[in-house]
Amino acid sequence: MIKKMKRVIICFAAILSIQLSQAQSESSKIEQTLQKYMEGSSYSKMDLIKSAFTENATLYLTGRDGFKRYTPSEYANFFKNRKAGEFNGRDAKVLAIEVIKDIAWAKVEIAIPKRKWIYIDLFLLKKTKGEWKIISKTATRVNDEK
Repeated sequence: MIKKMKRVIICFAAILSIQLSQAQSESSKIEQTLQKYMEGSSYSKMDLIKSAFTENATLYLTGRDGFKRYTPSEYANFFKNRKAGEFNGRDAKVLAIEVIKDIAWAKVEIAIPKRKWIYIDLFLLKKTKGEWKIISKTATRVNDEK
């Protein structure tokens, strides 16, 4: 009886270990996609920004003209007048990732110290053709300093 219980416990632990390992692996792949977005937007690399998104991704952002939906190309164009490869003052870090099979959400903090701005970006991601891509993004400024 004790041997049988030990086998069950070992099997359960092995299955749990495999599942945790796969989740960590997927989180790592998602972080690579987010890294493309973060590096692209911090160093004005338009192609890198676009590579993080599906072609038909939707970005819901509030700008000078109010709340609007953008394509990845329109968003990448926000950086077109900056020198590609040169740091533009945007510090980014991943705060959270949650994976559910082939979908995930992520939370990223974008800080722009020179302007004293802090944004939170929320992303929806989908694994398609074995690759994680951002399918939607929204953001809000969380500090009220002007």
